[in-house]
Amino acid sequence: MGETILVGILILFAIILVGGILFYFITNPSLSRNWSPDQAVMPSIHFMDKGKIRINNIRDINYRTTRDFDLNFYDRTIKLEDVESAWLVISPFGSFGVAHTFVSFGLKDGTYLAISIEVRRKKGTRFNAVKAFFRQFEMMYVIADESDVIKVRTNTIGATVRLFPIQTEKKRVQAVFLDMLKRANKLGKEPEFYNTIWNNCTTNIVKHTKRFSDKPIPLWDYRYLIPEDIDKIAYRLNMIDTHLPYKEAREHFDISEIARASEDAKDFSKAIRADIVTRPVR
Repeated sequence: MGETILVGILILFAIILVGGILFYFITNPSLSRNWSPDQAVMPSIHFMDKGKIRINNIRDINYRTTRDFDLNFYDRTIKLEDVESAWLVISPFGSFGVAHTFVSFGLKDGTYLAISIEVRRKKGTRFNAVKAFFRQFEMMYVIADESDVIKVRTNTIGATVRLFPIQTEKKRVQAVFLDMLKRANKLGKEPEFYNTIWNNCTTNIVKHTKRFSDKPIPLWDYRYLIPEDIDKIAYRLNMIDTHLPYKEAREHFDISEIARASEDAKDFSKAIRADIVTRPVR
């Protein structure tokens, strides 16, 4: 009797395992779902002659709450040579070192474009890290104003945001910017599933930003699973533009309070950088 039960359990387990494997590999990502309104529009990029780039569907949402907001998108043509600086943004949320990471790029005219790699949610759904491991969420690159992707975190959600200036050559900044735009454009045509372990915001950020330094960035590091600490890797590689010790640098580049005080600033990006000092800080 006991052997019969054991055999039955093993058969049931095998059926579940095979079914799970089949589901995993026959489920395909899609561009056509009932998306959450803030993620329904994908950016598209047109690479033109003489280094000009046309970016369509740059997002600039005015949030009252995370569910009550005014949608706004616009198009812009820029020159690659006008991309001058890069900033690593880290916003912790939840516990156990969970954080969202993205990159913002400064342009010659003083404006900024942020590129945020995010889970593309269906309407009415919330992100779930376990489900994200089983091909339940697609991925998208949001190209947005900082008054959208930074302000929603500091001012609407009340989260911490650290804004780290990257120290590197301008040509490297432009190479990373171009690489991220190409990836964003590709995802608008060839969707991919987000994966909690190997295809998330941090792992993709690392792939892009390794161009900032000649020093090798590890292919894998436990901090990729604890992205709040990803700044430790950048600091160790001398990517962050500061002479401050690591803990002091973290505190110095925390722009949460000044962002909340700059709710109505005409130039939000300029306001949140008002107190940031780069090299030579002593």
